[in-house]
Amino acid sequence: MAAKQPPSPLGGLQLGKGELSRRVALAREANPEPAPRPKIRHTLAEARAVVEPALRLFRTMEIAETQSPQTVMLLPGFGTHPVRMKYMAQQIERAGHTVKRWGMGFNFGPTPENVAFLEERLVDIHERYGRDVVLVGWSLGGLFARELAKRHPGKVAKVITMGSPFSGNPRANNAWRIYQFIAGHKVDQPPIEGDVSEKPPVETIAFWSARDGIVSPRCTCGKEGERDRAVALRCNHIGFSYSPECIRAILRELGDN
Repeated sequence: MAAKQPPSPLGGLQLGKGELSRRVALAREANPEPAPRPKIRHTLAEARAVVEPALRLFRTMEIAETQSPQTVMLLPGFGTHPVRMKYMAQQIERAGHTVKRWGMGFNFGPTPENVAFLEERLVDIHERYGRDVVLVGWSLGGLFARELAKRHPGKVAKVITMGSPFSGNPRANNAWRIYQFIAGHKVDQPPIEGDVSEKPPVETIAFWSARDGIVSPRCTCGKEGERDRAVALRCNHIGFSYSPECIRAILRELGDN
């Protein structure tokens, strides 16, 4: 069964004056429950991503061939395009796994339409390759992954979130105002039903880092019962998408050394 065409990232939305004003108000609203956010030095360190493509030219990663090939779907973070995870995909494929994109462009937040599309995408990949799919979601992509696993647990082998804010205060980060402006809804009132902190009924692993400069580490580590295991890494938030440490951790979760 072929998946239908993906919805437009912003639903084809043309922001009129009224809608623009509404979104500006969302971005400027008072924080009803202030919570600790990442330290400034960690936020500034996120700028390292600018030089990452150059550093990558001088990096060599030794990757062993897997003895247990898996099918993996990568889900990008908020405001990012799947191409940002291309380097990670290439390294996972070098090990012998099959890597699939989420099938849409930029991630501008959840809508009933894009969640429905991803459900079809997951079902299609599962049928095409004949095995359960490992969902790897970066930041907001991890929330999509957790929701997909709740809706289709029989088709998901494992969920791996990377810096995903599934626990605690949804405003304990440096991006919630930008999110509300772009997504068009409050960060704690998405247009789909569900409890982001509820653990999916499959093995769920949370990658988190004390160096995260975008999302509070407490929100990405989670509490007992919200995930099965938490794995501490030493990368920053953007680094979850390309750091050798994170890629090796994913390969271990896929059954490789």
